[in-house]
Amino acid sequence: MKIIIAGAGSVGYHLAKLLSRENQDISIIDSDDDVLDYVRDKLDVMTISGNATSLHVMEEAEVGSADLFIAVTTSEDTNMLTAILAKQKGAKKTIARVANSEFLSAKQKEYFCKIGIDTLISPTQLAALEIKRLIKRASLTDSFDFEEGRLSIVGFSIDALSNLIGKTVAEINEGNSEFTYRGVAILRDHQTIIPRGSTHLYKGDHLYLSLKTKDIDKAMPFLGKQSKKIKNVMIIGDTPLSLRTAELLQDIYNVSVLMPSKEIGKQFLKTLNNCLVSIGDPSNKEFLESEGIERMDAFVALTPNSEINILTSLLAEESGVYKTIAQVNNDVYTHISQNIGVDTIINKRIIAANNIFRFVRKGKVEAIATLHGVDAEIIEFKITEQGRLTQLSLGELNLPHTCIVAGVIRGHSTLIPGGDFVMNLGDKVIIFVLPEAIKTVEEIFK
Repeated sequence: MKIIIAGAGSVGYHLAKLLSRENQDISIIDSDDDVLDYVRDKLDVMTISGNATSLHVMEEAEVGSADLFIAVTTSEDTNMLTAILAKQKGAKKTIARVANSEFLSAKQKEYFCKIGIDTLISPTQLAALEIKRLIKRASLTDSFDFEEGRLSIVGFSIDALSNLIGKTVAEINEGNSEFTYRGVAILRDHQTIIPRGSTHLYKGDHLYLSLKTKDIDKAMPFLGKQSKKIKNVMIIGDTPLSLRTAELLQDIYNVSVLMPSKEIGKQFLKTLNNCLVSIGDPSNKEFLESEGIERMDAFVALTPNSEINILTSLLAEESGVYKTIAQVNNDVYTHISQNIGVDTIINKRIIAANNIFRFVRKGKVEAIATLHGVDAEIIEFKITEQGRLTQLSLGELNLPHTCIVAGVIRGHSTLIPGGDFVMNLGDKVIIFVLPEAIKTVEEIFK
């Protein structure tokens, strides 16, 4: 597959990194030679120096033969223009990164599709929706739904009071008869582990389970967690993500937004009709306390500064806030999120890149997701023909040890399969898989 990426910034780089595992024919266009030098040093991709809107540069990149053209520069206008030009030049499919959430309406999408932009992606919108989902299930650090919310993969930290410490996965399974689940991953000291029956759990581990979504509340006592009802939410930052998040939350919770800019605060008030907007330094402890941080159930740090977001979230934790979420721009922070005391760390650029990545998948892939800080993917396949997959049990299929079947959707039923489970035609199979096994698993389910 020939893929051209316009923009070698955080989104473009992370996307190219994901695609490089797939052995795709990747070219990256950027006008910053220093950025391209970094890309060449880290990734095995072709780089092209120049303005992506230049027809000469497009010809050099051979846009006309591209299967997919992805415009993810920091300029919305550039992305839209280059996607349209690429389509006119012959690119089969185009994707453009945008900032304006109004462009994501069905009517707008239809219009842009007619002029050459097949898909619009907004990192801000995707991150805001993820924050909304995380606050809804505040006791969990991650939550991904599949098949319209019928099956979920959830993540939680094993803290000092957990009764799971020291037990093996097999022992935990024996002690539960209330609901069906499957352990799909453990994040321990930056290492992703596929749990087996003999795997022990330790304090500080981050455990991911697959289970029926309707059983999440039932699972909370077993996990040593409480189903906390969120009422009061504090958001800090005057960024577009702060505004979009407040818009999504204002009619569900009591939302306060703190920011340093009075002018931007006035702009927020034109859009927000059910939020309290306060002006002050959100990194100042006294200001946070004066705005009632100790009364908050959730704290969301969305300033442009990753360090401020982490430090204020830690302050919120100390003040007794139940749920903390911090936005970061550095991949390093994303991978150490479970060890620094913040409940959940998000990186909107990585969220966007992962979302775009699914368009590269071919064949029977129904969906794809990535967990925070976990070097693995969750892939949903559909069984479309009879054969080995429908004749042998999971134990007999000899799937790689670095993958695990998290769940199966069969008609109206949600199933958590064991080793003797046999798949049927039409089943949707959700698999957690480490990077080294992705190609093997995709070949098996091809």
